[in-house]
Amino acid sequence: MNWATVNWATVKPKMKKWMRKGGSWCKRSCPRTWRGWILVGLVVVVIVAALVWLLRPQEEAVVYPVVAVEPVTTQDVEIYGEYVGRIRAQQFVEVRARVEGYLERMLFREGSYVQKGQTLFIIDPKVYRARVDKAKAQLSKDRALAQKAERDLKRIRPLYEQNAASQLDLDNATAAYESATANVVMSEADLTQAATALSYTTVQSPITGYISASNADIGTLVGPGGKSLLATIVKSDTVRVDFSMTGLDYLRSKERNVNLGQKDSTRRWNPYITVTLPDNSRYPLRGLVDFADPQVDPETGTFSVRAEMPNPDHILLPGQFTKVKLLLDVRENAVVVPTKSIIIEKGGVYIFVVRPDSVVERRFIEIGPELDNKVVVERGLTAGERIVVEGYHKLTHGMRVEAVEPRRDNGVATNS
Repeated sequence: MNWATVNWATVKPKMKKWMRKGGSWCKRSCPRTWRGWILVGLVVVVIVAALVWLLRPQEEAVVYPVVAVEPVTTQDVEIYGEYVGRIRAQQFVEVRARVEGYLERMLFREGSYVQKGQTLFIIDPKVYRARVDKAKAQLSKDRALAQKAERDLKRIRPLYEQNAASQLDLDNATAAYESATANVVMSEADLTQAATALSYTTVQSPITGYISASNADIGTLVGPGGKSLLATIVKSDTVRVDFSMTGLDYLRSKERNVNLGQKDSTRRWNPYITVTLPDNSRYPLRGLVDFADPQVDPETGTFSVRAEMPNPDHILLPGQFTKVKLLLDVRENAVVVPTKSIIIEKGGVYIFVVRPDSVVERRFIEIGPELDNKVVVERGLTAGERIVVEGYHKLTHGMRVEAVEPRRDNGVATNS
């Protein structure tokens, strides 16, 4: 409005009229005591306060990143090594013919369980029985000659003392006696040898176990000039599992004072193995490591290890290859975290830790072995601390977060 163009001559009478009306209203409506004025003031203050509250600027709600957290726990961690092993029998004996002859009889069922000392084969014994009879006859002859020589010596010796016989006669009698005695010993040895050869015609089982199929048919010439291997016997109530380990595994076990092949009474555990069956199921029994080669094969960089395993039901077959899982170490009360919570970068390995004030801290850690989706933390964490397991990709050091428990199978997460 341009105040310079206002016609004050017409405005002034109107203002005076308005003031007169206002004055009359004030006389009728305005409070005439100090209490009234106080009431008016309170009403004005309330109205102003209400206007200020309603017209204040609205603050935006702060939204913190939601992350899933888990507490750090401790547990006994078993560390295993996996290798390829081969099963062999505790005893594997080849039954061979020790004398030459024609195979007459087979006195066992192939693939059956035989006892030690059980007769398995009969080789034609006629020749060897004749040799025994000849040796016996020769022994009898030599014994008779020895007795005659002894009697002659006993007669010559008194005559020589009486000068009735010469020194030559005594020497001849003594030599004849000693020669006859030697012939007796020789004949006894020949008889023993012939009897032993005769006993070899009856082939007996040297151990108790399962026998293979016969390698020679009835009527076959066996022995030194023919087939000597008749069958094999396997004792597999207990089997041995052979496998190879690297020199690095050996050094790691030594760092933990684990001596493979030696029992240690100071530990609550000893290195044991489990094996996998051909159907990929695990054999229910365990075997203990009882031998470790003291030297490394320079060509392969490995050393041989052996374990004994019970096999009462003969499920494990000698010659079979299998997967071997060996307990190398047990970390007692080790700090473990889920593998998914670990972040690996060029600068190192770190993890986000949620402090009690809901502020995250990026903490560098030193990790150890990994197993079953968990990692052993050697340094940097203590039991009870809360770590971020989901949602760490949106975090920075020092950021405040809203921590919740990990999602369950039903998809529900709760504030922690």
